[in-house]
Amino acid sequence: VLRVYKAAVQQTLDILFLPQGREFLTSTDAVSRDSADRTIIAWDFQSAAKISNQIFHERYTCPSLTLHPKESVFVAQTNGNYMALFSAQRPYRINKKKRYEGHKVEGFAVGCEFSPDGTLLVTGSSDGKVFFYNYHTARIIRTLSAHKEACVSAIFHPVLPSLLATCDWAGEIKIWQ
Repeated sequence: VLRVYKAAVQQTLDILFLPQGREFLTSTDAVSRDSADRTIIAWDFQSAAKISNQIFHERYTCPSLTLHPKESVFVAQTNGNYMALFSAQRPYRINKKKRYEGHKVEGFAVGCEFSPDGTLLVTGSSDGKVFFYNYHTARIIRTLSAHKEACVSAIFHPVLPSLLATCDWAGEIKIWQ
């Protein structure tokens, strides 16, 4: 073990290294009735110090974080049935004009990911569908009825970007082209 970081919260849901690796983000299950303090925490990699714990102010957990492959932004999947866009540079501001809505999370830890070229954002949904969003407009451009159970992950192949892997709550994995 090289370093230990203490969030002093309940469960850590996801970890995302920011470009250059000097900082990283964690999403936690620390939402209370009145506050979303510590839902997303920014950390300094070298010192293990918390840089910020006031990034996301809504009272939803964020089970998944994903970094844009070309721009300095990241997306947080929220349990509020939308994905929020943030700057990946301090002070990590939320883009209040752009939200990716239409899919359902309903308590599942649903993942999200950008396409390798950064033009699409893909996510699963609790109804078994996969949603494809135009990154720039935040509009749904396609849905795919993928699974009978909740689709908890959709991920592009790193070398063959026309391939997509999905998986559901029951353990079924599918590869799509």
